[in-house]
Amino acid sequence: MGSGKVSGRISKEFIDELLVRVDIVDLIDSHVPLKKTGANYVARCPFHTEKSPSFSVNRAKQFFHCFGCGASGNAIGFLMDFSHLDFVEAVEDLAAFAGVSVRRESVANSVASSAESSTKGDLNNLYQLMEQVAAFYVEQLRVNPKAIDYLKARQVKGEVARDFLLGYAPDKWSVLSEHFDQKLLVEAGLVVVKDDGLVYDRFRARIVFPIRDRRARIIGFGGRVLDDSMPKYLNSPETTLFHKGKEVYGLHELLGKNSKPQRILIVEGYMDVIALAQFGIHYAVAALGTASSSAHLDLLFRFSSELVFCFDGDKAGREAAWRVMDAAFLSLKDGRSCRIMLLPQQHDPDSLVREEGVESFTQRVQSAQALSDYFFDKLASGLNLSEVEGRALFFSKAKPYLDKLTEGAFKDMMFERLQLLSGMSGLVNTDKNFVMDVAPKLRAQDLNRLSSARVALALLLQNPRLAECVEQKEIEWDGLEFRGVELFRSVLDVILAKGAVNTAVLIEHYRNTPQEKSVKALALLDVFVPEDKIEDVFSDALSGLLKQASETSIARLQAKAQAQGLDKEELSLLLRMLSIK
Repeated sequence: MGSGKVSGRISKEFIDELLVRVDIVDLIDSHVPLKKTGANYVARCPFHTEKSPSFSVNRAKQFFHCFGCGASGNAIGFLMDFSHLDFVEAVEDLAAFAGVSVRRESVANSVASSAESSTKGDLNNLYQLMEQVAAFYVEQLRVNPKAIDYLKARQVKGEVARDFLLGYAPDKWSVLSEHFDQKLLVEAGLVVVKDDGLVYDRFRARIVFPIRDRRARIIGFGGRVLDDSMPKYLNSPETTLFHKGKEVYGLHELLGKNSKPQRILIVEGYMDVIALAQFGIHYAVAALGTASSSAHLDLLFRFSSELVFCFDGDKAGREAAWRVMDAAFLSLKDGRSCRIMLLPQQHDPDSLVREEGVESFTQRVQSAQALSDYFFDKLASGLNLSEVEGRALFFSKAKPYLDKLTEGAFKDMMFERLQLLSGMSGLVNTDKNFVMDVAPKLRAQDLNRLSSARVALALLLQNPRLAECVEQKEIEWDGLEFRGVELFRSVLDVILAKGAVNTAVLIEHYRNTPQEKSVKALALLDVFVPEDKIEDVFSDALSGLLKQASETSIARLQAKAQAQGLDKEELSLLLRMLSIK
């Protein structure tokens, strides 16, 4: 059983090297198809709904920015936002994309702030508690004949119960509080606190299904009653560890069998996943008591290009199939495929695979209806497309869904099919040939109106090699006064300390700092300098900045000398600045 623990923090040097190694254009293009426009690559923003592309990626800066919603950052930031990952997961994904192993510091050398250490300590305590509670439930299953009989009746094999860590929550009100820290139990959502202060176990008299994330950590539990009492299923509540809108059941176990499955089957319940695993079908997962969301789909599309949604064939199943359309259309794009598999009446995956056998069930999965066919068939149902009114209603229902699709061949083909079925000649995807020119949005910030400090700092952030130009100048930093001098010196020091860096590395250095917003804004700022003129413009801007700042500082010190005199340090500083001047 994986513990989810690591040997230490990810090396900062490794993160810098990774950001230099990976081309952000290649990374983002693998998730959102990009189109080259001038020096930038553009697309419709994956983080908000828009008709015209305002999402721009710059290869030279290794930076993305959306002029619509304001999202911006480097490759790590993109993965965090796009794939709903935390920082560590994003770095691990980026390393996998680059084909390298994550390098970590030894625990002895891993030094964090007290606040960060405290937060990590709390999380580690919670993860440890979840592991211990899961082990407790497993032990309770072994000594409870009724629970064992239930699993035998469902023909659950011992190895499957072991692989999925199946357990049993005793039919007692406060057994967990007798064995574990109550404060942690409350935080983990394993006990319920009533208004009168009474505390009782959330899961009682249920088969328990531990829910593990992709890093093998137990983040929550699901529970099923042994009879037909209600509620049949119960899930952990939202906690620090568990967010059911972003996780699915069985993904860790699936990836343990096959890290790159040809397809992933999405079923409705825990026992469906277990039952299919019994028959060697190890590519099924289940949403956690909620409808599949775009976050679920984006997560699963990271591991397979084809998702098959499996629903019961009754009215509730058909309604559930239609509800998935919103999430699917937000996640579908070129290279991704969704299919809809409606089961025969009175069957669930467990009963059907037992009746038909694995081969027939697998054939059903492989021949499931393409989502595009299901979508248009469902919309056309009950409409008379031989009449203008029917075709108009059909069109009005379909187009809002198609507008959600990411730009690309799939969207174009969906519009073409809508045109064919609705009879509306001339209907086209009006966004597909749109070419974004971001320059007008920035040219309003006329270069002549920008201060020398902003020009110099923007160019330095975007072209870290310019630090060499600064090193060649004799600068008395202690006496200089200009707006942004602290940030300028900080950026310069980071570049000199890190050596070979790019803009993405600098952005990462200032993540979660007071300077992060300013750094991103300056990294984005386009001062419209030709590539062969960058050094000259930077040198001129820096010289003008230093001259103005030096004159200001000298004037201040001279005025103070006449008014009240200078101390030794101030006098020494004035003399040094005058000699440099």
